[in-house]
Amino acid sequence: MMNRLYYAALAIALLVIPQSLLAETRAVASSADPRASEAGAEILAKGGSAADAAMAMMLALTVVEPQSSGIGGGGFLIHQSGGEDGKLTTVNGREVAPAAAKADRFVGPDGKPLGFLDAFQGGHSVGVPGNVRLMAMTHAKWGKLPWADLFAPAIRLAEEGYVVNKTMESRLARYSRLWPKFAEARRLYWRDGKPLTAGMRITNPDLAKTLKKIASKGPDAFYTGDIAQGIVDAVVKAPVNPANMTMSDLAAYKATEQAAVCAPYRIYVVCGMGPPSSGATTVLQILGTLAAFDMKALGKDSAQSWHLIAEAMQLAYADRQKYLGDDRFVDVPVAGMLSPEYLATRSALIDPAKSRADYPAGKPEGAKPRTKAVSSEVAGTTHFAAVDKDGNVANMTSTIEGAFGSQLIAGGFFLNNELTDFTFAPEKDGAPVANRVEAGKRPLSSMSPTLVFDADGKVVMALGSAGGKRIIMHVAKTLVGAIDFDLPLGEAIALPNIYYRRGAVLVEKDTSLAAMTDELAKFGAEVKPADIGSKVNGAQLTSKGWQGASDPRSEGVAITLDENGKEVRRVGAAAKDAPPDSVF
Repeated sequence: MMNRLYYAALAIALLVIPQSLLAETRAVASSADPRASEAGAEILAKGGSAADAAMAMMLALTVVEPQSSGIGGGGFLIHQSGGEDGKLTTVNGREVAPAAAKADRFVGPDGKPLGFLDAFQGGHSVGVPGNVRLMAMTHAKWGKLPWADLFAPAIRLAEEGYVVNKTMESRLARYSRLWPKFAEARRLYWRDGKPLTAGMRITNPDLAKTLKKIASKGPDAFYTGDIAQGIVDAVVKAPVNPANMTMSDLAAYKATEQAAVCAPYRIYVVCGMGPPSSGATTVLQILGTLAAFDMKALGKDSAQSWHLIAEAMQLAYADRQKYLGDDRFVDVPVAGMLSPEYLATRSALIDPAKSRADYPAGKPEGAKPRTKAVSSEVAGTTHFAAVDKDGNVANMTSTIEGAFGSQLIAGGFFLNNELTDFTFAPEKDGAPVANRVEAGKRPLSSMSPTLVFDADGKVVMALGSAGGKRIIMHVAKTLVGAIDFDLPLGEAIALPNIYYRRGAVLVEKDTSLAAMTDELAKFGAEVKPADIGSKVNGAQLTSKGWQGASDPRSEGVAITLDENGKEVRRVGAAAKDAPPDSVF
């Protein structure tokens, strides 16, 4: 495995995990909603695999977190099999543009790109959903329980009902102004003419019926027959921006297995998804650029640490915008972008004492001239991780893009608005844009399901986040916290968030980082405290076995089970005020 090739000689420097502890590895289910985590824990307690638990959480989140993810969307999964010869695999379940999609899909009659508000609502933003095919591939490869068993927790939640939490309340209130146009969304999520509020109980019999059909008839029931026809009808007959999707588009969809993207960082190797995800490539560029600096010596309380993180972030995002896209349609120079020689040139652009005036994209080996691949990705999405008693790890980020996706419902679930992750303008300066809309193409994504391996190839950490383009920074910051600052995963997740916008460095308000605003500004950049919410979930192998971790900013929880399937630890906030949806 490539991580052995990189750092086998440094194994002695690692914390060695005794085999006796590995034999006692506990199981973990971690997600952004306690009811989904409980669904994953239920499957693990029944003897299900990590893959089984992750898929049960994906289904449960379809019910209880409809604003963020579900079977109407897509996702990326990275899986590590347990044992000495465990295999690392990734599954691409990203949505695809229908066959009739053209490059000018989001260009208005005046020849200018549409505004996001006009683009994301209705039929023309819907991509062919991928999560059910991803689930089928995942279950076929690594599942232990019968297919139908994985649906039981979600069906129970849809039939018996669940309580609206603060997060859903805030999203419903925010999007209610759009819903006079969307009768089906109002029927399910409004009561007495108003959006549901926290504490109210909701059932979704239509979704229960859909889930039962897929559970009994298999994944083809989603991509053919009545469910598929319902998706097509919702898109074609949408009250806003009706578009062209066909039964053939759904029947043709395939999830794909692809190679992980991995690179060394310190004495570890970090792995994630390749294109069309920009997540792993950009996370690894940030880390690789920081590798030249002694972050451990500086520590988490140093303004210079955060200055360096901000500089590496903006240089990596510049490359992301220029080069990343669906590599079936454009050449993406991933190897060149992650080569040690190239990353050394990027590190050399950083002055430890001064912020740059600009952040140019570089010229990695294999790069071809092209315009920026700017997307309109917004802060939605969800992440969940599972570890089973045999040490298998399933780590998935799932999405329907923005809150409630396209606002369209079919079969009780929201349809995604993933096509707005494409760049709206198909050309710039007379050249085609790498991330423009094309039939059968998967839009660029920031989803970053990530695994960390020690020098012997043993997986020791799994994590990911929600947050649109900010996902990359939430993951990168957490990795710096865990690897450089020696923090347990939960504490690394809780570190302040950082991002950028229009030349300013944004720091999470009401945090220790916000208290450094004046000190950070001395490096020369404009620094602004801002609302920067996140939903990071994951798990870490510790001296006590696997332990779950969850973002204190979210309502998520991580549940750890003992070898008998009994819950022994639960961390996270089960009921907190909803985090900000976006800094924009």
